[in-house]
Amino acid sequence: MHFFKDLSLSAFTAGFVAVLVGFTSSVAIVFQAAQAFHATPAQITSWMWALGLGMGLCSLVPSLWLRKPVMVAWSTPGAAVLATAGLAGGFSMAEAVGAFMVCAALITAAGATGWFERVMNRIPMEIAAALLAGVLARFGLQAFAAAQTALPLVLLMLGTYLVARRLWPRYAVVLTLAVAIAYAALRGQMAWSAVSLELAMPQFTAPEFSWSALVSLALPLFVVTMASQNLPGVAVIRASGYTLPISRLITLTGVATLVLAPFGAFALNFSAITAAICMGPEAHEDRSKRYTAAASCGALYIVVGIFGAVITGLLTAFPNELVVAIAGLALLGTIGNGLSVALRDEPHREAALITFLVTLSGVAIAGVGSAFWGVAAGSLALFVQQYARRPAPR
Repeated sequence: MHFFKDLSLSAFTAGFVAVLVGFTSSVAIVFQAAQAFHATPAQITSWMWALGLGMGLCSLVPSLWLRKPVMVAWSTPGAAVLATAGLAGGFSMAEAVGAFMVCAALITAAGATGWFERVMNRIPMEIAAALLAGVLARFGLQAFAAAQTALPLVLLMLGTYLVARRLWPRYAVVLTLAVAIAYAALRGQMAWSAVSLELAMPQFTAPEFSWSALVSLALPLFVVTMASQNLPGVAVIRASGYTLPISRLITLTGVATLVLAPFGAFALNFSAITAAICMGPEAHEDRSKRYTAAASCGALYIVVGIFGAVITGLLTAFPNELVVAIAGLALLGTIGNGLSVALRDEPHREAALITFLVTLSGVAIAGVGSAFWGVAAGSLALFVQQYARRPAPR
C-alpha cells in the first residue's frame, strides 16, 4: 500500500501534534457547549465519539483517496456560539440537535450547489471577523476572571503561556495545559475518580425543531462555521499549493454532520491551524507525501473518539478555573486576529465594531441570541453607511 511506503516519522508526528493541538486548544469549549444544553456525562462522551469519528473519517478517507492532505475539524467558534446562545436561550439538547441538523443541511446545500463562495462573499469579512471576536471574547474575559478564585493557578498558566509563545509557539497551549495539570495534581485538586478507562458509547437524541433554535443556534452556527472556519481552511489549502475539490469536500462535511448530529456532532468543517501543521514542510519534505500526515491525524481522531469517555472523565476531573483559563488562553490568538481583520479597513470599521459589541453584550431579544443580533446590527449599520455611496474622488 502506498500509504505505508510514503509514511515517515515526521509525517506521523505532524499528525499527532495536530490532534494534540486541536483537542487541547478547544475541547474545553466543546465541553462548555455541551453543558449549556444540560448534557449528561454520557451525552458529553457521545459528543466526543461523534466528533472524533466524524473528523477522523472526513480526514482519513479523502486524504487516502485523493493522496492529498484533507484536514477536517470541529467548528471551534461554532462551539463558542453554542455555549453562549445555549445558556442565554435555555435550549434543550433535543432543540440543539435539531439546530445541528439544520446547520448540516445548509452546509450540505452550500457545497452541493457550489454557492458557498458566492453567498459568503456578500458578508464582508470584517463583519464575520467581528462576529467571531465578539463570540470568543467572552471566553477570554472568563479566563482572567478565574483569577478571583484561583489566582496562583491562573498566573502560573499565563506565565507559562507567554514564555512558551516566545520559545515554542506551536506548543504553547499544550505546555500550558501540562503545567496546569501538574500544578492541580500536586495541590490535590484533580478529581481522578471521574476518570474511567472505557469505550465511548453513542447516545442518540431525537431532534426537536423550533423557530427560536433555528434563529439563535442553527443560523449563527452556519454563518460562523462557513465564514470563520471554512474560508480560512480554504485559504490554507491554496496557500499550501494544493488543489482540492472544495465543494465536494464541504458537501462531505455537511453529510457527515447530518448523520452524526443526533449523537453530538454539531458542525464539521475545514481546519486551518492544524491543517497548516500537516500541509507544511515540517510534515514531509515531499509535498506529494504530506497526505500521510493528514491521514495519520484522521486515524488518531478516530481512536480518540472511541475512547471519548476518557476525555470526558479528564475534563470532569479538572478544576473549573483550569478549564476556563485554558479555553481563554487558547483563543487569544483567534480573538486578536478577528479584531485585527474586523478593524483594519476604515469603511467597515464602525459596522464591525457594532457587530463586535452587540455580540459581546450577550443580549437576547425574543429568544434570539446575540450572535444573530450582532450580524444584523452590523449589516444594518453597513447598509446605512455605504448604500449608494459614491467613492470619493481621487
